[in-house]
Parts: sequence; C-alpha cells; structure tokens
Amino acid sequence: MLLMCGRYRLSRRKQIIAEYFDSAPWDEDWSPRYNIAPTQPVPVIRQHTKEPVRQLSLMRWGLIPHWSKDPSIATSTINAKSETAAAKPAFRDPLKFRRCLIPADGFYEWQKTAKTKQPYCFEVNEGELFAFAGLWDGWKDANGKWVKTCSILTTIPNSVTSPVHDRMPVILDPDSYDFRLDPGMNDVQVISELLKPYDPSQMRCYAVSSRVNNVGNDDEECSRRIELAQNRLFAL
Repeated sequence: MLLMCGRYRLSRRKQIIAEYFDSAPWDEDWSPRYNIAPTQPVPVIRQHTKEPVRQLSLMRWGLIPHWSKDPSIATSTINAKSETAAAKPAFRDPLKFRRCLIPADGFYEWQKTAKTKQPYCFEVNEGELFAFAGLWDGWKDANGKWVKTCSILTTIPNSVTSPVHDRMPVILDPDSYDFRLDPGMNDVQVISELLKPYDPSQMRCYAVSSRVNNVGNDDEECSRRIELAQNRLFAL
C-alpha cells in the first residue's frame, strides 16, 4: 500500500480558515492549495501555552524531532501511526506535549489497479473544512535557525476509505478541538482515545484525474470529479 496520508487539499482563503477555527489573526501568506505535498509549508493550529488562544502558523510537512542530527528523517515522518506514536522516539514527546490541528478540506489516496493507480478525493460532507490530528516539533538547523515541522496522525480505515487504502488520516470532531489542543492535558492514554476512524456517514469520495499525481499541478482541476467506466469503480 502507498503511504497514507501523502497528499491533501486546503482550498480556502486564510481569512476563512482563521475564522472557522477561531484562531488569532494570521499574518503569514497563504493561497488556496489543491495538491499539498510532503516537505511543503502547511497551516497548523496550536494553542497558546499560557492563554486560551488558538494560533495559526506555517510549518513544514514532515516532522524533524528536536534531537535529530539529520533532517532527512522528515521523509519518513509525514505520518505517525496513532497505535504506536506513544512508543516511537520521534513522536512520543509531541504526542504528549506538542499536539496540533492541521486544517484541510479534502485528501487524496490511490487505488492500485492492474495497469495503474487511480486517485480518489475524500471529503467530509460536501467538502467542508475539517482538521487532521497533528503533531509538531521544533528543530535547529546548522545555522541555528528554528524550523517548525509537523506530522499527520493516521488510524485504521472506515468503510469509505477501506476500499482504497488500509489506513486513513485521523479527522477530529470539532467538539474535541479544545481538548485536543489543551497544553495541560498530558495523559497519553486519554489523548489516544480521540485517534479513531471518522464517522463514515459524514464522508464521501470520488475519482479524480491523474493530474493530481504530479505535485507540480496545483489547481482546482486536481480535485474535480471524473466518471470511471463501470468495471473500474470500487464497491463502497
């Protein structure tokens, strides 16, 4: 199976994202994206450590642990398995102390066929905004500059995602955002209880063109629905 989750969409403007997640004003530049890929800067929401204020900022997708000597570790840490994150050195402390929300309004996955890999777009309801459960960390490069990076937690698939992939990103219920971000919550067992498959009745998926396969393509066409021949449709 391909790595999950390895590509996603966030097609809203920065003002809409900030308003939806009730965050403080966001000063960094952001334009709607339709084909976000690992190592690229992505919006991340954290809770202020001393005030009940949500903060939006850009981080590089692919977590580099603060203790790492080699930043290339980021290529293998774009995702963190929720079942084992508490035991993995790269994710153990972030799961306990550095949790975040990663806004999105769709994600992509590929179903392997006899001749090719067919991409699909997965959405919550009618393509509304949602948040992946994320982890973040800070790392100093050779010049002493802080680099903030993040990872998306994954879990077992629900009935919408399982025909395409054996994993899915953890999508959080909006009612859990405050609890998830609470810097005073350090009970890993309790935190892990939120890392479960999202309600399939609130999700949909559809086939998209192979245009999304190329990370250089980043426009609305990447997530436009296409019709497949009947014998190529998977059964939900």
